[in-house]
Amino acid sequence: MSDTEPVLDALKTVLDPDSEKHVLQLDMIRDLRTEDGKIYLTVQIHDPMSTFASDVERACRAALSPLVDSPSDVRISLDNDMIDLGAELTVDGATQSDGFSGARNIVAVASGKGGVGKSTVSVNLAVALAQQGFAVGLVDTDIYGPSIPTMFGVEDAKPKVAENRRILPIERYGVKLLSMGFLVDPGKAVVWRGPMVTSAVKQFLSDTEWGDLDFLILDLPPGTGDIQLTIVQTVPLNGAVVVSTPQRVALADARKGVAMFDQVHVPVLGLVENMAWFEPPDVPGRRYYLFGEGGARALAEELNVPLLGELPIDEEVRRNCDDGTPAAAHQGTPAAAAFDALARRVTEEVWRRNATRPATQKVEILRR
Repeated sequence: MSDTEPVLDALKTVLDPDSEKHVLQLDMIRDLRTEDGKIYLTVQIHDPMSTFASDVERACRAALSPLVDSPSDVRISLDNDMIDLGAELTVDGATQSDGFSGARNIVAVASGKGGVGKSTVSVNLAVALAQQGFAVGLVDTDIYGPSIPTMFGVEDAKPKVAENRRILPIERYGVKLLSMGFLVDPGKAVVWRGPMVTSAVKQFLSDTEWGDLDFLILDLPPGTGDIQLTIVQTVPLNGAVVVSTPQRVALADARKGVAMFDQVHVPVLGLVENMAWFEPPDVPGRRYYLFGEGGARALAEELNVPLLGELPIDEEVRRNCDDGTPAAAHQGTPAAAAFDALARRVTEEVWRRNATRPATQKVEILRR
């Protein structure tokens, strides 16, 4: 065997009977590889006292046995690593005591330049994940130009503070939200220097009562500056999604975004091409490539990263953003279907990344 794809598909059939989640969702698979017809993996046991802990190895072997010539070709190691999501940061197998807790997977949505629809993708990705049954949080880390409150229709919402002095996020469409837009007058500009901005982002991540999340989505500002560096120093990201439009000027900046994450050792889960084409409602099937055709696909192939999705220009998506009703929440529409497919691709890449690559660590950036 030379590919882990069938292995991952088989492991999705191994379910914890209590949670009804498979072992990839539960972040139990590590060190997965195939070599010379054999399958190697480590199963992390988060709760050794559970019934599933005693059954999971047998269940994994049974699921994988059709993929090998002999049952002995499935090599499984067990790692009894109990995790307390309520006490420490547990992300991608790495435990840190830094005040942040509760997110199994942290995914950054980034872009090299503004105006490519990164926040639209972040919002609808978060809502689509929530629609699929995941516990989801979304942080708007664009301190100077927060847009999440408008896109969720909660411009007037104000987060409360719990007795333990931690911020209680706003919840909408099943997504827990936090944004600078909740904390400042919408008519006033945030005129802050870099240290104040980075301090605010750290507080959003570390002093908020997120609870037990499957995914925390970080909507990053455009570029490769202070906020991006603060985030990779504060939490170990599972991966990044880079959004671009098809034209060359946007793709050039997307390339820089990918290069930034490579430089700080954060896996890029893939590219999303937004505004890929326009299809007139009265002429279905006729596509107009207003910004060029296939640019992100070509860049993804060049950089050897997945193309997670191609999203068309859609008047309904724009209207939904302005109205505060994310398109992904409107089940049965083409836009909702597109974001649902994107969310499924992102989860697949997160599970693949968690199972096959070492845990991401927080980045220490040394000044020279």
